[in-house]
Amino acid sequence: MSWARAPIQIAGQSGWPTYGADPGGTRYSAESQINRSNVNSLKVAWSYRTGANDMPTKLKRKAAFESTPILVGGKLLLSTPYDHVIAIEPGTGAKLWEYDPGVNLDQNFSEVSSRGVSAWQDPRRKSGAPCSLSVFIGTLDARLIALDGQTGKPCTDFGTNGTVDLNQDAATQTEWTGGYQVTSPPAIYKDLVIVGSSIADNWRVDTGRGIVRAFDARSGKLRWTWDPIPWAKDTKPRTGAGNAWAVFSVDAAHDLVFVPTGSAAPDYFGGIRKGDDKWANSVVALRASTGKFVWGFQVVHHDLWDYDVAAQPTLIDWKDGTPAVVINTKMGHVFVLNRLTGTPLLPIEERPVPASDIVGEESSPTQPFSAISLVPERFEASEAWGPRPEDEKWCRDKIGALRNEGIFTPPSLHGTVQAPGNVGGVNWGSAAYDPQHHVMVVNTNRLIAWVKLIPRAEYDAEVHKNQDNRIYGEFGDQEPSPYGLYRSFLFSPSGTPCNRPPWGTTAAVDLFTGKITWNVSLGTLVPGQTTGSINLGGPIVTAGGLVFTSATIDPHLRAFDTETGKELWSYQLPASGNATPMTYLWKGKQYLLICAGGHGKLGSKQGDYVMAFSLP
Repeated sequence: MSWARAPIQIAGQSGWPTYGADPGGTRYSAESQINRSNVNSLKVAWSYRTGANDMPTKLKRKAAFESTPILVGGKLLLSTPYDHVIAIEPGTGAKLWEYDPGVNLDQNFSEVSSRGVSAWQDPRRKSGAPCSLSVFIGTLDARLIALDGQTGKPCTDFGTNGTVDLNQDAATQTEWTGGYQVTSPPAIYKDLVIVGSSIADNWRVDTGRGIVRAFDARSGKLRWTWDPIPWAKDTKPRTGAGNAWAVFSVDAAHDLVFVPTGSAAPDYFGGIRKGDDKWANSVVALRASTGKFVWGFQVVHHDLWDYDVAAQPTLIDWKDGTPAVVINTKMGHVFVLNRLTGTPLLPIEERPVPASDIVGEESSPTQPFSAISLVPERFEASEAWGPRPEDEKWCRDKIGALRNEGIFTPPSLHGTVQAPGNVGGVNWGSAAYDPQHHVMVVNTNRLIAWVKLIPRAEYDAEVHKNQDNRIYGEFGDQEPSPYGLYRSFLFSPSGTPCNRPPWGTTAAVDLFTGKITWNVSLGTLVPGQTTGSINLGGPIVTAGGLVFTSATIDPHLRAFDTETGKELWSYQLPASGNATPMTYLWKGKQYLLICAGGHGKLGSKQGDYVMAFSLP
């Protein structure tokens, strides 16, 4: 692949040097020591506990261990939900060093997670010199920190004693700074560290600015800034968010960084933000060296459904060698574009969609639909399901009382069915891509949600009512817009989804033909049954003909056959693996590794385990 053949910036690595395995996020390993014929013999090689699960903080109820370690300079490097950075010896699991950034764990944060760190080898510094290898992490309290890869100590030449304050110029609301954070590892291009932000976008319209910034990797000086929604300065109040909280991809050979963006604030009412809201809900190609806009593709116009682009853009080579970018979405739509121009390589059609009936709302009359759709886009009352007749009736009656005209039905005052729900489709777990067989593998969610807008005068009273789903339901103030919101997944009184299983799958797509080659249930919500599970975390693909993934509420790590989707191996982890695994070769032995710590918001089993597997 053209981008993968570019010189690797970080010396001394093999196997998994960046969060997505490579700068293009393919999550593919050429290692084949572990393969179809022997995967059933995998055993635990070592395990390590970070100690995060024992920390005395109320934040544990939100904490999610979403980290994918990277292998750099002979060390595995990972981050905990509280932004501790830990270096581990790859063959034994022994801790080499740990850095605590001192995040105030008494503060309330919107998210309590970190998906990992990034590393950069300074070509001007002698190998082994202080900060010749720098490790970067963005924190819950919106700092960008540079650490010496050898010792874990701050690189004092970077920013102020190793830290850049990302709250500067971001219009962070001082009444609650915990809504402006960084949860994904920064992107690296030459001597630049490029970072976005995770912004709580349903509590206020004028939340933080979703700017993307590049900093000098040595000094921490700001080199460029890109604003995805420059029109927001003219709205009253100023519209916030439009932020890039997911992982970026880098094409160093073409001087491009690919930025996935989310909705402008708030998610479910756009009466203040008129028009398409570009470049929110998009993948945008920027000149990596300067931050200049090259092209953009918007997956949702004027988003009213929280359909952020959560997945890392996947950089591949197309049939004729054309550089391509694959965009996975929460809607389950998969867009394939020429990554130099943004021109579609698979058909895209603008189709009419339902109009909003909310006063002051101007929904988009059309939305883009792709040639590949991974999840159902409509759910009728006649399809209601439940383990008991009374559950099925409850679901049927509930759905029948809601506005329901398929995907992109706008939120309403009496409630609207949202299919798929706001968790996806494809979420931040992103895709894995096998370049030998042009097959993409993704985990999908198939939950149905509903959302209701609440007039401001009635909002406080509604908050105190007993809604039907306090586990997965939540309110959003959306101040100072005319409407608050309530949203929830459609679960019956017995606690199971109202739609028939599977509720989560792993799917394989031949991108060159656009055909789904297999689609199998992933995990379970009902012990002993193959129902599929809500999942957060992604798959990886190896040259051994295997797909590895965990991601589910049930605490299992699984291996599937890349060609058929047949499950070949599973292991019950000590906690749920709501992260993406990785694999590497160390001293002649291939290891498979997963962070198993669960997800507080998801309700999966929590812990603080790093688990490594190998063949005996």
